[in-house]
Amino acid sequence: MIKPLYIKERKPVWIALSDFYLDTELQDYNFQYIAKIILESSYTFEEIKIINMYEVFPVLQPNLLQPAGEWAGFNEKWLIEAITDYLETKNSRDDVMISTNYKKYGWMQEDYWQKLESIYNEMKK
Repeated sequence: MIKPLYIKERKPVWIALSDFYLDTELQDYNFQYIAKIILESSYTFEEIKIINMYEVFPVLQPNLLQPAGEWAGFNEKWLIEAITDYLETKNSRDDVMISTNYKKYGWMQEDYWQKLESIYNEMKK
């Protein structure tokens, strides 16, 4: 079982990162919001990338492969439940599969990560 404190710490990060999986083009204000959430968290930028890869990506990546995926935003209650359910049932083989799939589909977010890191570093100053 996932500890409630873990979920409480991760929830804002999961919600912010979910924007990367919307079927829409993110704007500067989206990146500023995500960077703000990261800066307010207890995680480093590199830890956030790992959270994205192993916690958010496995649940939301299919949306980017849909012809008409979610574009208005994911229901937060559903999102948190979907990620926590996934984390409670995954096993070590899942991490290998995620790593492989991330290599295959990670390019879809590459520009977003570069832009986010730039804004994050600017806001961190």
